[in-house]
Amino acid sequence: MRLLFAGSPEFAVPSLEGLARKHEIRAVLTNPDRPVGRGRDPEPTAVKKKALELGLPVLHPGQWEPDLNARVLELNPELLVVVAFGTILRNDFLQLFPRGGINLHASLLPKYRGPSPITAVILAGESETGLTVQRLAAKMDAGDILAVRRVSLSGRETTGSLSVRLAQLGPGLLLDTLAGIACSDPPAAVPQDETQATYCRLVRKEDGRIDWRLPAEALERMIRAYDPWPRAFSTFRGRKLVLRSGGVYPQEVGSGGGAEGLVLEADSRYGILVKTGRGLLYADTLQLEGRNPLDWRSFLNGHRELIGATLGGEA
Repeated sequence: MRLLFAGSPEFAVPSLEGLARKHEIRAVLTNPDRPVGRGRDPEPTAVKKKALELGLPVLHPGQWEPDLNARVLELNPELLVVVAFGTILRNDFLQLFPRGGINLHASLLPKYRGPSPITAVILAGESETGLTVQRLAAKMDAGDILAVRRVSLSGRETTGSLSVRLAQLGPGLLLDTLAGIACSDPPAAVPQDETQATYCRLVRKEDGRIDWRLPAEALERMIRAYDPWPRAFSTFRGRKLVLRSGGVYPQEVGSGGGAEGLVLEADSRYGILVKTGRGLLYADTLQLEGRNPLDWRSFLNGHRELIGATLGGEA
């Protein structure tokens, strides 16, 4: 089948590679290069890098330059395939494809519509998630469902690790869906149940700031959900302190005195123990602003004053 592929981040790269092996990708639509790093040098998206490596033409939406639709018409694709594109597609653009468009979304729709479903699933403590292929619709992530792949969660996933896992499953689900679309009797699409719809928004840097009044279970999920970005963080003596890994301290403890965020002690098995709104959180890998990540023992060797300190306050 002749396809136009639209995507931007690393999550979309395995799908692009998988489709390119089985179908004719006429071009790849991806977001423009963006300045990164201290030098602010323009950096192409992960999808653009892979497209160029595969020898595929690359298109950018930009400000929807007048000739973009004409260029797509010349390429004559049958179907638009979208994977984590990150830009809303205009209706006049969607009308260019005889077979319409499909989108691979990293949740079990209609739950977690929006731009950060993997992070949202971990924050919510869900026991499963998955991938959904839906027909593109005017309303975000609200199209009829063509295929679903469910994935059980262990409770140890980070956004980084779960993104890799789901990204690797994407090509197979998309290829099966395209096979169904191409057959003479394609499977019926299933409308989403709007009463079950939930939404997530873009993750912001400040979302990683820890509120020590929350239960330890919620903070443990934050550590995993905001890995690799923006990371769960607090402050220690006015400097940003990132909790790179940790968990809920499994032993029962009394409420004790002191405010939430108080560093009580170090447990030889688990690490540094911090009081929360309910229970204790242990931190076993920490990173002080401007420094490298350290295991808890190494961190304490350089910062003995951490025990007895109260984390939080102005950064």
